[in-house]
Amino acid sequence: MNNLIPPLQAGDLVSLVAPARKVSPSEMAPARALLQSWGLRVREPDGLYEAEGQLAGSDAHRAALLQRELDDPKVRALLCCRGGYGTVRIVDRLDFTRFALNPKWIVGYSDATVLHSHLHATLGLPTLHATMPINFPAEGENADTRSLRAALFGQQEPPLEWQPTPHDRPGRATGTLVGGNLSILYSLLGSRSQIDTRGKILLIEDLDEYLYHLDRMMQALRRAGMLEGLNGLIVGHMSDMHDNSVPFGKTVPGIVLDAMAGTRCPIAFGAPVGHCVGANYAITLGRSVTLETSVSKNSCIFAP
Repeated sequence: MNNLIPPLQAGDLVSLVAPARKVSPSEMAPARALLQSWGLRVREPDGLYEAEGQLAGSDAHRAALLQRELDDPKVRALLCCRGGYGTVRIVDRLDFTRFALNPKWIVGYSDATVLHSHLHATLGLPTLHATMPINFPAEGENADTRSLRAALFGQQEPPLEWQPTPHDRPGRATGTLVGGNLSILYSLLGSRSQIDTRGKILLIEDLDEYLYHLDRMMQALRRAGMLEGLNGLIVGHMSDMHDNSVPFGKTVPGIVLDAMAGTRCPIAFGAPVGHCVGANYAITLGRSVTLETSVSKNSCIFAP
């Protein structure tokens, strides 16, 4: 694991936070039980279950709750309860000064990409792109929670391996892994939370988008210069994509490859990361990896 943030130990305190969509105590019960079974102490901060429309309380409320947990040196990891939408509304209200002096793991995916990108762009700190409490199984564990547990407790991350696709671009490249949800990366363009992707391995994944809008987002990243200097591109789950009554005319791989035209870096589709319960493995963003794509397998190998 990255030595900037120490791994967890039994007895450590972790906090559930809701910077985006609202959650209920019953929805968090499986996560609370599982985290406790790992030997962790679990905090559900006062106000966690507030609600305002779809959100977990007002912007001011969510920002204040998250700020308290970011600043508390006793808390060793913050687990974003769920995604949805809302973190971008509060990120500029947050002060990461104390957090930078005593960093802790930020865990989540989807809308949590706002925090991943902001922390990487402004502080260069690693974060965990991983399953969230809303997805924890009602009983026991699944592949996602097992990989999260291993990552949090500092076990050496095994290579992430998956089957090649006919659309991959073979090659081998090393760089810092960055990225997350494509819609969020698109929404951060031009802000101080936008990541610098030059010389890095970019991960993208998404859910429930129209193909034409996927094309719009990829073209926006291309025009913003986020694709031309890549060392490699990993495409995770692109789940539940939609088309119009008049078809857009391109598939997900075609849209991605169009945007990547003129580049030479390896591209790997179908990585088990993103919106697919049971195939959303924990990976450390902000860490050096080697991407290998070939006709036999694709792999993302984490540096020791």
